[in-house]
This record gives sequence, C-alpha cells and structure tokens, in this order.
Amino acid sequence: MNLGKAITSVRKQLGIKQYELSEMTGISQTSLSQIETGLKRPSTRTLKKICDALQVPDSLLYILGMQDTDIPESKKAIYALLFPSIKSLAMQMVSTNDNEVMAGVEASQN
Repeated sequence: MNLGKAITSVRKQLGIKQYELSEMTGISQTSLSQIETGLKRPSTRTLKKICDALQVPDSLLYILGMQDTDIPESKKAIYALLFPSIKSLAMQMVSTNDNEVMAGVEASQN
C-alpha cells in the first residue's frame, strides 16, 4: 500500500502544489513530503485532513495506493487485468470537471 503515491497523484491531478496542500491541511510541508515519499505513514486524523482538502473519500486513496505486493499470489493475474481500469475510473472521480467524469462513465458503459 502506497498512500503517499496516491496522495501525490490526486494532488497533481487537481493542480495543487505540495505547499498549497500543506497550507490547506495545516500539515507541515516537511511532513507532507515524508508522507508522499513513503517515509512516513499518515495517521487516520492526518489522512482525513488530506482527504477533506482534496475533496475525496479515503477509500479512493486506498484504491489508488494499492500495489501488486498487496495482492495474494493467487489473485495477481486478475489484479493485473482489472486494476488499470479501476485506477483510471478512480482518477476520473478526482477530475475537477464533472463533465469529464460523466463522459468517462458513459464511455465505460459502451
């Protein structure tokens, strides 16, 4: 599980600089940097602050933070098949433009 990478992806997708997220959450930029690089795991309280600032549910970060090493060997083939689509859909939820999200949903239904 790499929550830091997921936070970085969402932050960048939204066009938010690290120092801006730091100001929005009240978390020092040093701590935020350590979380994003995986040196530090965010507490539940810290993760909630980040999710609130990014306007995403924590479950979205857990999905985006999932890694191959988190998956049992017997499930890796299905993970490799499904995860790229799941990740793409999750990132569409992060979009700042609801029209983009709906277009992605409609495309996936066709």
